[in-house]
Amino acid sequence: MIGTPDAFARTTLAREGDRGRAWLAELPVLVEDLLERWACVPDGEALHGGVGLIVPVRRHTGDDPAVLKVSFPHPGNVHEPDAFAAWHGHGAVMLYERDDEHFAMLLERAHPTTLAQVADGDEVAAVAGRLNRRLAVPAPPGLPHLRQRAAAWESRLRADAQELAHTLAPRVVDAAVATARELGHDQPDLVVHGDLHARNVLRAEREPWLAVDPKGFAGDPAYDAGTFLKSRVPTFLDADDLGKAAHRTLDAFVEAAGLDRERARRWAQLHAVQAAFSGRRHGFRRARTGPELARLTAMVDHLAEALTHS
Repeated sequence: MIGTPDAFARTTLAREGDRGRAWLAELPVLVEDLLERWACVPDGEALHGGVGLIVPVRRHTGDDPAVLKVSFPHPGNVHEPDAFAAWHGHGAVMLYERDDEHFAMLLERAHPTTLAQVADGDEVAAVAGRLNRRLAVPAPPGLPHLRQRAAAWESRLRADAQELAHTLAPRVVDAAVATARELGHDQPDLVVHGDLHARNVLRAEREPWLAVDPKGFAGDPAYDAGTFLKSRVPTFLDADDLGKAAHRTLDAFVEAAGLDRERARRWAQLHAVQAAFSGRRHGFRRARTGPELARLTAMVDHLAEALTHS
């Protein structure tokens, strides 16, 4: 029976409590059932992401390498297979099988090397931008539309600006609110990855790079310019001029993606302001407390300021 990695069990328990404990108890049997149903055999130790167990397997049909991914049931994971199905393997890993009731998928196997491990920041941005362009296909029915979130974004920004101690200038917050109110309600019906960053792009055999772990939205592909740029903040730690470095990265992404530069900048500025407020409430993945949290918060504030002007 497939074992559950200790680190994955600990983080699931810490995040989900009793629901997580019950799910973890059922997970080994569920994995065995899925392996049998989809005619697969394990092919290595189980891995994990933030919310999903990933089991390398080989399919009996042709002995093809694949991975079985089983995620903790959460609304944010519901439309991942829908995005993969819409892409048909173009720019993303192939979806072979799905079990939506159990948040499980059988996917094409890629390498563990991520785009985040590439040292050249311009290349990272260009690869991500090219994938952004390819993933922007017509959205199938049923994908949640980003425009449905616009009113909540605006409301949250206004509340955070009032409730949190922060140093963001009013014009910076106002610019983010304007983007939520204007671009938020004016979006095309294209598939948006929703969490496009360098760690969610893997080396592969069929193509040089393939996207994984989509949230799956319908909306504006320029939205993910902000997702990507926000994730690059740690790489700007040693930059002499954070604003210049951020705009260079945005330019490389936008050029490769074929996006409207001003629209991408506005989405990126919104993401930065949201991150500045969220960091104050919850911390960041890299730091929840202490000096590193303070440093990252200051950097995100600086990024939001730099992106307020083109």
